Amino acid sequence: MRVLGVDPGISITGFSILDTNSKSTKLVAYGTIRPKKKDTLPARLKHLFEEVSKIIIDFKPDALSIEDGFYSVNVKSAMVLGQARGAIIIAASINDISVSEYAPRKVKMSVCGSGSATKEQVSYMVSRILKLDSELKPYDISDSIAVGLCFINQGRFK
Repeated sequence: MRVLGVDPGISITGFSILDTNSKSTKLVAYGTIRPKKKDTLPARLKHLFEEVSKIIIDFKPDALSIEDGFYSVNVKSAMVLGQARGAIIIAASINDISVSEYAPRKVKMSVCGSGSATKEQVSYMVSRILKLDSELKPYDISDSIAVGLCFINQGRFK
């Protein structure tokens, strides 16, 4: 099974492609999507949608695993993040890809054993789990891998 893991954001979105079977999980590809900061919100959302659509066409994942929204004191930031998530989820839905959403604490618990793990701890554990030579930066990438690993750890591909 091939999983597209996504750590959504309006400024930077991390993505990863993981292949998994009953014996192993392998990192196939990863990167970031960075809409232009000067663009309007609609233009940024369009960019996210188009880039995720390209990733889906290129890698043909079976499932999308995306970090769920979080509660924030800043309502506007939370709403913008929700819109970014929506653009990504629609790209998957249009391509008939199943979508699983995970709360940040659940992702951290799944990968690190603690729902309050730091981004550094998540990055470290992701690199150890996948036997990578080094930690991946920016943290948006390791977070996207963690979201994909959470999906795999939940056994959602069975």
